[in-house]
Amino acid sequence: MKIFSEELVAKAVEELHIADLKRATIGEVLLVAQYLEQKTGIPFIRMDQGSPGLPVNRYGVEAEKAALDRGVGSQYPAAAGVPELKYEASRFVKAFLNVDISARACVPTVGSVAGSYGSFIACTQCTPGKNKVLFIDPGFPIQKSQLRVIGAEWKEFDIYNYRGEALRGKLEQMLSKGDVAAIVYSNPNNPAWICLEEQELKIIGELATKYDVIVMEDLAYFCMDFRHDLGHPFEPPYPPTVARYTDNYILMLSSSKIFSYAGQRMALTCISDKLFDRHYPALAERYKDAGVFGQTLIASILYMITSGCTASTQYAYAEMLRLSTEGEINFVEDTREYAIRAERMKKIFTDNGFHIVYDNDVTQRVGDGFFFTIGYGGLSGGDLLTELLYYGVSSISLSTTGSEQQGVRACTSRMRDDLYDTLAERMKAFMEDHPLE
Repeated sequence: MKIFSEELVAKAVEELHIADLKRATIGEVLLVAQYLEQKTGIPFIRMDQGSPGLPVNRYGVEAEKAALDRGVGSQYPAAAGVPELKYEASRFVKAFLNVDISARACVPTVGSVAGSYGSFIACTQCTPGKNKVLFIDPGFPIQKSQLRVIGAEWKEFDIYNYRGEALRGKLEQMLSKGDVAAIVYSNPNNPAWICLEEQELKIIGELATKYDVIVMEDLAYFCMDFRHDLGHPFEPPYPPTVARYTDNYILMLSSSKIFSYAGQRMALTCISDKLFDRHYPALAERYKDAGVFGQTLIASILYMITSGCTASTQYAYAEMLRLSTEGEINFVEDTREYAIRAERMKKIFTDNGFHIVYDNDVTQRVGDGFFFTIGYGGLSGGDLLTELLYYGVSSISLSTTGSEQQGVRACTSRMRDDLYDTLAERMKAFMEDHPLE
């Protein structure tokens, strides 16, 4: 039996001015869930927004307090970032990826959202005629919205049928026209939690070099492939990264998920030294500067967006990176709770007729972590999103992420121990009301 009537959900959609519930954004689904909770007092199983669901890293908090007590709040921070953060970022990348990036090429940004926004601007303006971004989907919908703001175009494809060596032919097809400036993907993936493997990243890197394309690798869920024993500084295994296979890369490292420091909006764009120093005449002409990629990105683009990053938060991030690099905190173990939640939630869904949509990587089953994807029978993603709302479960349709598969994204971050039985009861009712052939 449905928990919320179709009439009540329709009223919520109308009052919140949502044009199409089946293609609702994360924010719109969040508003519907909040509306229904407030009207009825019945709690939702919140699987919509990917906001951290663990306590904030206390070392970051203490370091930020100490920085404020030292008076850093009285001065504007340098656009390129405080030296302490840049130094620790370079060490962190070496410790956990075994990749060498100099401190000067590690640039703080106001969350990875600002990092990708500034990078999109720079990448699409580097070379005349190369002005499109290629999305290896499914992906983060916000990034396409950023391209709409700056008026840039994009190409996209769903990687579902192009894993392993099949990726090479598809990328060749997408890049051969010569109009792609950048490739973007997340690894582990938001929303599917698939992980690109070394073989695939080697293909991406080789073709990025061949076609002179910049790869933007979003590492928001860094080292959170819990199938492998990652996160030991200066010790293998290291997470796979395109940085081993090309010099044309930007790595985006966020503090939001690995340190649960989302509220302070702090991330890093770690740029290959060769790309950082590369001269682009088109950038020099547009910005009337030297046209050097890294300096243009910092001084002529990112500074125009945020005027630098909050100084005290930079010191917080620096301290969390330092402690991780020195082995005094283990951010991977701190976030393993998400995998535990995913395993329990997946079992409830699959016990009640659901299936995992993105279920395999090239060589192994998709792991458990921050996100997973589910489908049900022949329901489209939009229909499943809507039907789940009636049973007090919020999610987002995979169609909004560039996926061609039918289903929804589920986030584990807001799940609580007291809600597992509730979820099981609701999904049992869902299956009874939606019998599968």
